[in-house]
Amino acid sequence: MENTLKVFVYEEGDPPFLHDGPCKDLYSIEGRFIQEMEYGKHKFRTRDAHRAHVYFMPYSVTMMVSYLYKPLTYDVTPLQQYVSGYLGVISTKHPYWNRTQGADHFMLACHDWGPDASRANPYLYNTSIRVLCNANTSEGFNPRKDVSLPEINLYDGNISSELLSPPPEGAARPYLAFFAGGVHGSIRPLLLQHWKGRDSDLRVFEYLPKDLNYYTSMFQSKFCLCPSGYEVASPRVVEAIYAECVPVILSENYVLPFSDVLRWEAFSVQVNVSDIPNLKRILKEIPEEKYRRLKKGVSAVRRHFVLNQPAKRFDVFHMILHSIWLRRLNVKLAK
Repeated sequence: MENTLKVFVYEEGDPPFLHDGPCKDLYSIEGRFIQEMEYGKHKFRTRDAHRAHVYFMPYSVTMMVSYLYKPLTYDVTPLQQYVSGYLGVISTKHPYWNRTQGADHFMLACHDWGPDASRANPYLYNTSIRVLCNANTSEGFNPRKDVSLPEINLYDGNISSELLSPPPEGAARPYLAFFAGGVHGSIRPLLLQHWKGRDSDLRVFEYLPKDLNYYTSMFQSKFCLCPSGYEVASPRVVEAIYAECVPVILSENYVLPFSDVLRWEAFSVQVNVSDIPNLKRILKEIPEEKYRRLKKGVSAVRRHFVLNQPAKRFDVFHMILHSIWLRRLNVKLAK
């Protein structure tokens, strides 16, 4: 892939909706990918569209929401109208979209409404490669053609300095599991109902007590609970990996990032939502030897979830492109 893949980036349009995106906070991966794809010192981009294997549509759903969405209306029509107009421009000006009905084109969105924006065009939704944080199969995510994108919350645009140096191998982790987070969606209320404040070893909080530090609590725990909120993705999954705390995935219909090449069972635990009442028993029954293997697995995959600037081999930028490349291999071009 590194020596072969070539990506053409459409140059039509202007910021803030195109060629721009958030580079900090919850949806930071949108802007960081666009920035790296357009200005990074890598060999994937080509300005010769005839040499390209895939075509990137560099729009940011997060920026559209910021400027086009009317608060409290829950109306995504303005986003869809903008995307539809943009596709009209590139499909009229260039021959590549019509050649494959968008099958060798990709968009990337971490905002929850990324899938809704992609409904602007049936080929964008059903044929194109959609790179989405909201990788929910019950809402149309198709892992055969779509790519699951990890949600990475960079509060100030950088990985927290606390997470850059997890405890060394063998350091004590005195607690079994940890979670702290707001109540939204259908899974977190169940977790809080059964475990909030009920066990000193499986520490579950709605609001983190002022005398506790969030990342320190991760460092002190063997397992980090990662329940879905309103949407399936959670930045806690990546935060747990950074902290080398074994992620416990509590979700439904979620296609985990890079699961076509990463064996998530080697570095995480997936627990059915119906088993939340049995959570402590399930985690306690994991043998110490297996836990050590899981933690070693977390350490091994950590570099694949890091947003470097500039990008480095095997980091999240390269993992995203690799997942796109795998799906592009399924596309047959008309002769």
